[in-house]
Amino acid sequence: MIANRRIVLDWLWPLVAFGALAFVPKLGFSIPKLFDQPIDSPGTLALLAACLLYGGLALTYDIQFGFTGLLSFGHALYIAVGAYIANIAITDWHWSFWPSILFTMGVAFLLSVLLGFVSLRVGGIAFAMVTLAFAQAGAVLALKDPHHWTHGEEGLGADYTKLPKAFVGIVNTKNLYWLALAFVAVVFFIVRWTVDSSPGRIWQAIRENEQRVEVLGLRPRAYKLQAFVLSSTLAAVGGIVYMLLYSGSTLVVTEPNFTLSLLLMVVIGGAGSRWGAVLGGILYTYLDDRLIAIGNSSAVEGLPHALRTPIEQPLFLLGVIFILIVVFLPGGLAGLVVRGRMSGLRRIEAAVRPGVDAA
Repeated sequence: MIANRRIVLDWLWPLVAFGALAFVPKLGFSIPKLFDQPIDSPGTLALLAACLLYGGLALTYDIQFGFTGLLSFGHALYIAVGAYIANIAITDWHWSFWPSILFTMGVAFLLSVLLGFVSLRVGGIAFAMVTLAFAQAGAVLALKDPHHWTHGEEGLGADYTKLPKAFVGIVNTKNLYWLALAFVAVVFFIVRWTVDSSPGRIWQAIRENEQRVEVLGLRPRAYKLQAFVLSSTLAAVGGIVYMLLYSGSTLVVTEPNFTLSLLLMVVIGGAGSRWGAVLGGILYTYLDDRLIAIGNSSAVEGLPHALRTPIEQPLFLLGVIFILIVVFLPGGLAGLVVRGRMSGLRRIEAAVRPGVDAA
């Protein structure tokens, strides 16, 4: 009975949270210290949509890194596949929207199976280097643009006439927000279901001790491939959402630094904690946007040169925040909540124990 109630609560609170977030575009008030414009304005909704998108992308990466213990430097490749293949099919090949999406998902799945099979022949830092090599090859291919599909450094703007009208134009920013929210919600529930399943528990066992899993007669490589393919395919879905959100594809999603940003998001939020990666992605993206405004503010311009120069650099401030979290919150933001919960349980136990001992 208690176990069933816990399962219901574990699934109920995310539904309530995502349901509450769905009403954000209906809010017409302002929060001056957090946003420059009212919450329902296109600018604020675009920022919130980007935060949700990156929160979902960070969670796709956490399937490999946080739950399975796979340090990949090539996750950006599959986001780029989603962003570019769908856009190329729509804009250059003049396909309709849904066939382009289905084709992109098929390519992402097959590519992740193939490259995952090759990459997982090695482990540890060698695995990270192999995935980085594949991602770098994809980045070079997109930059050189041998078939004139990606348009190189200029990026590829999407043919808006082939996109769903609900996702085109500033007036539909609220729909793009809901699309990003739907993406992170779907990824969250898929991850929640898979990590609680039998394969998901084996992923976590591999993360803790792969040799022990082998001793039990299981094949870790097959389970790691499952995690790799699921993570990469969901990342491709995020790439499609990225293409719709930004009305095109750019080289940003092909760069290996993009994967490093996802790694930072996961570490900040808390690896392997389901919602920690989402929170880290949202916080990182928000700060990346807002710190630029802070660096250009009049208050910063009035500071001495020695203070003004580093504060004007968003990456410097993000780096400082990351260092502080690693040092003082080694489990990320999710670890802070877990420690607070455990501290509360200890206080309750300490309060109850005297009465138990007296009896």
